[in-house]
Amino acid sequence: MADKKSPQVDNIHVKNGNFICGVVEGFYGRPWTTEQRKDLFQKLKKWGMDSYLYAPKDDYKHRAYWRELYTVEEAEHLTSLISAAREKGITFYYALSPGLDITYSSAKEVAVLKRKLEQVSQFGCSAFALLFDDIEPEMSEADKEVFQSFAHAQVSVSNEVFQHLGQPRFMLCPTQYCAARATPNVQNSEYLNTLGAKLAPEIDIMWTGPKVISRLLTVESIEEITDVLRRPPVIWDNLHANDYDQKRVFLGPYSGRSPDLIPKLRGVLTNPNCEYGANFVAIHTLAQWSRCNVDGKRDPSLNDSVSADIKLETETEDGGVGEDVPSNLSPNMYHPRRALRNAINEWLPEFKRVKPAWGPIAKPQQLVANTVPIPIIPSVNTCMSVTTTTTSCSSGSIPVVNANQLQALAEVCSTVTGANDSLLQPTPGAVMNSLVSESKIVCSETNMSNSPTEPMDCNPTPPYTSPVHVAKPAVDVLMTENTEPPGGSGMQVETPTNSTSTMVVETNIENFPPRNDKELAYEDLALLCDLFYLPFEHGGQGIQLLQEFNWLKSNAHLVTAHNRNISSENPSNKPEVDEWLERAVKLEDMSKALNTLFQRLTFCANRELLYDLYPYVWDMRGVVSLLNSYVKWLASGHFPQMMASFTLGSYTWFSKGWKETFMSGDQEPWVFRGGLTADLQRLIPVDSGNDLFIYKPPDVPSSKIYTIRPYLPSDETQVYEVCRKTCLDGMDGTDSFPDLPNLIGDKLVGGFLTLSPEFCFIVEDETDLVGYAVAALDAKQFYKKLEVAWLPDMCEKYPQPKKDDNDALNASEEMMSWFHTFKADVPDAIHSHHPSVMCCSLLTSVLDQSISKRLVTCLLAALRANGSFGVYVPVSAKDRFMLEFYGKLGFLELSPGLSVDVVYLGRVF
Repeated sequence: MADKKSPQVDNIHVKNGNFICGVVEGFYGRPWTTEQRKDLFQKLKKWGMDSYLYAPKDDYKHRAYWRELYTVEEAEHLTSLISAAREKGITFYYALSPGLDITYSSAKEVAVLKRKLEQVSQFGCSAFALLFDDIEPEMSEADKEVFQSFAHAQVSVSNEVFQHLGQPRFMLCPTQYCAARATPNVQNSEYLNTLGAKLAPEIDIMWTGPKVISRLLTVESIEEITDVLRRPPVIWDNLHANDYDQKRVFLGPYSGRSPDLIPKLRGVLTNPNCEYGANFVAIHTLAQWSRCNVDGKRDPSLNDSVSADIKLETETEDGGVGEDVPSNLSPNMYHPRRALRNAINEWLPEFKRVKPAWGPIAKPQQLVANTVPIPIIPSVNTCMSVTTTTTSCSSGSIPVVNANQLQALAEVCSTVTGANDSLLQPTPGAVMNSLVSESKIVCSETNMSNSPTEPMDCNPTPPYTSPVHVAKPAVDVLMTENTEPPGGSGMQVETPTNSTSTMVVETNIENFPPRNDKELAYEDLALLCDLFYLPFEHGGQGIQLLQEFNWLKSNAHLVTAHNRNISSENPSNKPEVDEWLERAVKLEDMSKALNTLFQRLTFCANRELLYDLYPYVWDMRGVVSLLNSYVKWLASGHFPQMMASFTLGSYTWFSKGWKETFMSGDQEPWVFRGGLTADLQRLIPVDSGNDLFIYKPPDVPSSKIYTIRPYLPSDETQVYEVCRKTCLDGMDGTDSFPDLPNLIGDKLVGGFLTLSPEFCFIVEDETDLVGYAVAALDAKQFYKKLEVAWLPDMCEKYPQPKKDDNDALNASEEMMSWFHTFKADVPDAIHSHHPSVMCCSLLTSVLDQSISKRLVTCLLAALRANGSFGVYVPVSAKDRFMLEFYGKLGFLELSPGLSVDVVYLGRVF
């Protein structure tokens, strides 16, 4: 190993004004379009940034098919990109990732690599990069005969290509690209030291920091890697990367990096969210940071140039984040909250730009592959398991999470995500081509589903899996817009005669410009950013949501006592009851603010931006609405005081160690899958309800809002109407009983509404009631009450039909006869594990699949809060619609064969 050469104290690049600052498109999933990249170049120029690195992992000629030259059509688009960057003064770095299967010792392979980069050079490109991240750190047998080590092989090829191209601007991303992957550590890594000693000194080396996604970058850590690499690193910053989690998008400011780092670095490139439109704040705040040299959040006593009386942002005692930003910060001081405020103010006009959508509402990665069979601690992680691919599920909650569990989880995750872990062998990723059009992406028909695990380590194709086996792009998905206004019916699909499919979504967006009351305001975007903040922290309003609901849930016994008139006997309870009710109103106001954001966003003119953000806001709005519905149920006083400590006592995010672990940065953020959305979901007391939080967003934006709330006596008529409209195998039964319009309702839901109203919920849209879920806590007791207090009245209301031996009863008569012949006979095999009984129905006009799941979740939470852990529903064996309906809600058939006429479906929670 060569002797180390001490780096210079000063960074000559900063002195020469040559600090690299910009964006790397280096995530896994759907690449950006040519049009989006050109828009990015304009913004980079406007904000004083200078670099863009083209490295979309799943753009097929970048990685999977790196050997293949570009076609004439692709060359035209790539040339136009390079020219557009040059016109804006942006250095366009073209990156190639050959490490999956290159033979470093093969002269033919190196010649192919040179030929590919030469071709791009002919397009006008003058800056390049070779990326060796996310590959197995093992050489082939042929390479072992030639090279001393893996590092020597990469250095040899990189230096040769660098010289062949005439020593252009050049970057390299190493296989050990962060401290967590340095073996055995940064200082003693033979790999990193070889790169530092042997790689041409003019080649810049990329580094992500202590971890793949680093919460903090310290001066000391940068000095350490600079010493090893013999040059200051270019930071490949994954702070805003979201390709490892479908539930998260990061709209918080650039943070955790003091401007003190700038003189120590060669540059910073942010690898941000997959959704281009979601990156305004990430890039804008990085630009602000790059122009500063004093940390506005630093202890003023550490720098005489900073006034000691400046009030800085601090965390409050209850964990909330203070919103105060010093009013007298100088321009050269960087403060994240001020940077966020500036970015939001500039972001607002973007939503008013008339821009069509060219893609479906979907994450770049959609489906989920099989999970890795590794030990998992249930309900500690926001996801049910650590998988080789992104999942959109979240776990239920465990009453207590101790430090040992968190440590075990950390050990499991560090093992799973290790660079050399043999468990991580996912199949090749999706194959896409972004160089075919200004605004469309060519996608493989057969393999668009592989989701990543983590940025820069998302879909490492095993060396033994040759990219030639990956299906090449075949489907040209062009998104245009139809004449439907927001909230219109559905998506039209046109299939041309060729092999491409054209999906028509929305057009003529000028026809529905937002009214003044529908225009987004600063407060809306501030809420949006707080709800989707950063990997290791929630924004202030997000924390407030967590705190308010947790407090209301934990103190629900106060309103229960109040509703039972206990407070009149103990007047001292009154202030506590008032506080509970005030905080419930506060949660209601927060829910309304989110609804306002949701609707205003849906009506914005920039449809491309809407499609990027809609699934996240739609999901968050649904979760917060569910929490608010549950609070309304608690306020109704149906939660027994004696059960409070058992069912509502704890929540993992607030338990000792969880929050600290989340915010510490000791674990990579994919340990905490789901972000704030999952943290809020875990507040619902349904331990085994993770499947109820998995749903697909609408394909087309809709501003329609559904509300779930407790049943009121005034709802009875509408509940009966929904029951009639869905009673006949999902079909409208209104005309089946014209003379007895209430007959079907009296049979199916009347008993629940009368005898068990505390466990009845309804769902309504802006105008009508569209569904219900009703239940009884104890099925045996309920049926006893039914026989005594309900059936006699019904028998009087509906006399026993008379019939001759040769006459069959019609549908109405059969139903009337049911009241006279019904005998409650709950099989013990059912009741022992499923003590509660329920039924649920929604109008077929409700196309949003999440509504039924959220409705049932609210009902199950109410049952769970009263001590039940299982519920069943009897369904006619002939009713295929309802059997399928409950199946989609996670209900399974119980004790098959008990009856030929009735199927018992149930689930535990």
